[in-house]
Amino acid sequence: TPSPQEHGLDFERLLDASTYKELFRQDMIRWGEEKRQSDPGFFCRAAVKGALQPVWVVSDTRRLSDVEWFRDAYGAVVQTVRVVASEETRKRRNWVFVTGVDDAESECGLDQGVAFDWVITNDGDEVALGEQLEMLVQSLHRSL
Repeated sequence: TPSPQEHGLDFERLLDASTYKELFRQDMIRWGEEKRQSDPGFFCRAAVKGALQPVWVVSDTRRLSDVEWFRDAYGAVVQTVRVVASEETRKRRNWVFVTGVDDAESECGLDQGVAFDWVITNDGDEVALGEQLEMLVQSLHRSL
């Protein structure tokens, strides 16, 4: 399966939560799985290519193999952060469970098997979210 660019898809529209994205979501997942099967580090290497900053935020890792790749490549400096929200909060944000998509590895591959360094709760309380993020940022500053 070709990449989104090879399909002539609108990349910006694939980044939002629109119906447009949902039309192609399963094809994108299938394409990503094919890439990972042939080369488990494909997307991880792409994420760090050219990165020179002392702190990187690699968002949206979805599989244990991604976390393992970063830990193998960068060791103890890797800090894993999981952002969670209750199912009730997710539904208020218009999330609807889709069988075959939301129960696929691309959506729940890190639900087990990873001991996260940080778990941030984002249930809509801006003060609580800010406090959690501040603790994370302070920890990162101390480790530089």
